[in-house]
Amino acid sequence: MRFFHLFFCGFLSLNVVAQYTMPHEESPHEGTWLQWPHNYTYGSGAEDVEPSWVAMTEALSLGERVHIVAYNSDEVVHITSLLQGAGIDMGQVDFQICPNDDFWVRDNGPIFVHNDEDEWAILDWGFNGWGGDTPFALDDVVPSTLSENLNIPVVDLSAMVLEGGAIEVDGQGTLMATRSSITGDDRNPGLTEIEIEAYLSQYLGVQQIIWLDGQFGGDEDITDQHIDGFVKFAGDHTLVTMNNADLAYWYVSAGDRNIIDQAQNAEGTLYTRVNLPLTQFPVQTTWGQSVGFRSSYVNYYVGNAVVLVPEYDDPMDEVAREIVQSLYPDRTAIGINCQNMVLWGGMVHCVTQQQPLGAEAMSVPANPQRQDHGKCIKRIDLMGREIRHPQRGHLFIKLFEDGWSEKVVEGE
Repeated sequence: MRFFHLFFCGFLSLNVVAQYTMPHEESPHEGTWLQWPHNYTYGSGAEDVEPSWVAMTEALSLGERVHIVAYNSDEVVHITSLLQGAGIDMGQVDFQICPNDDFWVRDNGPIFVHNDEDEWAILDWGFNGWGGDTPFALDDVVPSTLSENLNIPVVDLSAMVLEGGAIEVDGQGTLMATRSSITGDDRNPGLTEIEIEAYLSQYLGVQQIIWLDGQFGGDEDITDQHIDGFVKFAGDHTLVTMNNADLAYWYVSAGDRNIIDQAQNAEGTLYTRVNLPLTQFPVQTTWGQSVGFRSSYVNYYVGNAVVLVPEYDDPMDEVAREIVQSLYPDRTAIGINCQNMVLWGGMVHCVTQQQPLGAEAMSVPANPQRQDHGKCIKRIDLMGREIRHPQRGHLFIKLFEDGWSEKVVEGE
């Protein structure tokens, strides 16, 4: 997506000390965050994509906890009913009530990092709705709100706008990104590229940055060509992408295709390249509306026990899933329907965010009295039904007026 620079960042070796490191997505997870779809922002559409969120929750819960950001307590009841109806183990699921604009948690949600003492923090980058293209005020405060609720320190990086889908790290010191989604005037007009590189090195712990020029997408791609749509690092030295013809279809320039082809890791070793196909046909929603383009399978998500792979009811679904399965033999590749999701602008990686093992969630606190959350406004059982008089020894959920939710056993 842009004119390439592959280099060991001189600023890092000279005067920038990495304070934090972002682990690779393949590192063990404590859990995965999902921001549940709702109709409070756009009025409709949540019901079209919710089945995919149920499917992701079911698959992920096999190997890790699933942390769900819900708009309000009514949504908690609604979501719990959906999950319980699907037979999902609710002991693997917890909720954080936090009003939000949209469901793209990869871009606006918490990014978990650690320092050399293995102390964890949440990075709170600025978020401006992909350059002011969508409502964003509620999404922008999600990381800081979750930091307070989880009792994990937050690092205020609001001076720089960064969406999680705009970066791809290999866990070995390399970051790949497109300038069009980070350095443009609609994201960071007051920062030079060198200053942006310093932020990325200091807070993500990378030693080199591979810049692609990228492509401004206008109304058709408000992300301005996020890297996670067409490049992903796998293992220690594998780069998952598409063949050159499909990259060209994805509007990746010839210069950027050349950079991808010649990309080396921080030790100077050429990445092993694996190509995933595009869909064979332009994607159609489940009700038959064409989204107008063939879509990507590169936007998959690696969990502890599973790999969530986009599916589109297309002949290439099985081909892509088998290739991804071969890359992760110790995990199960599971297809997640993205026919309706992609109409809104993304796939499974865009709507997931990992919480690494060690950054322990405090959603079910050992000492819930450590902080005053105000009045309990509702008690619900694990099926989402309101209960007024809990029986001794029964597990239920308390919802507080500040948005905190807490699992409680009555009488303990």
